[in-house]
Amino acid sequence: MTPANSDPPAPGLRFIFEGRVDLGVPIKVGLVPQGQRRIIPIVGGTFEGPCIKGRILNQGADWQLIRPDGTAEIDTRYILRTDGGAIVYIVNQGIRTGSPEVLARLRAGEEPDPSTYYFRTVPKFETSAPDLQWMTRAIFLCSAERKASQVVIRVWMVE
Repeated sequence: MTPANSDPPAPGLRFIFEGRVDLGVPIKVGLVPQGQRRIIPIVGGTFEGPCIKGRILNQGADWQLIRPDGTAEIDTRYILRTDGGAIVYIVNQGIRTGSPEVLARLRAGEEPDPSTYYFRTVPKFETSAPDLQWMTRAIFLCSAERKASQVVIRVWMVE
């Protein structure tokens, strides 16, 4: 039995990689009951960190929903290929929000300072590569930054 005054340690974060996700032209589905739906193709990119690096394949998209208040619900699915040839499938879901002024600048293709808006996601990884199974056995968090034709994600593993 654990003593009553014993708290579990706060989780730490370990940096895993930075990804530069190249985006195609958004496909506007239009107004659906939940908000504005658009699909943004993922057309390539790169990722690199202390123990993994490679390319983002031209496969996948962000099935994005813009709520009436301007908040974007992020739902991306795409493929990483490591320099060693391993394939990693990523599902990355989260939220991008900010003041109406900053969100309008983002929609216009501008690049406001990332500290002026909230853009966080939770990626999940699938791979059959034996040496990358650690990616399937942990929780990860991302901070993200929207560029004109790219999203920069920084991935941390929760320890």
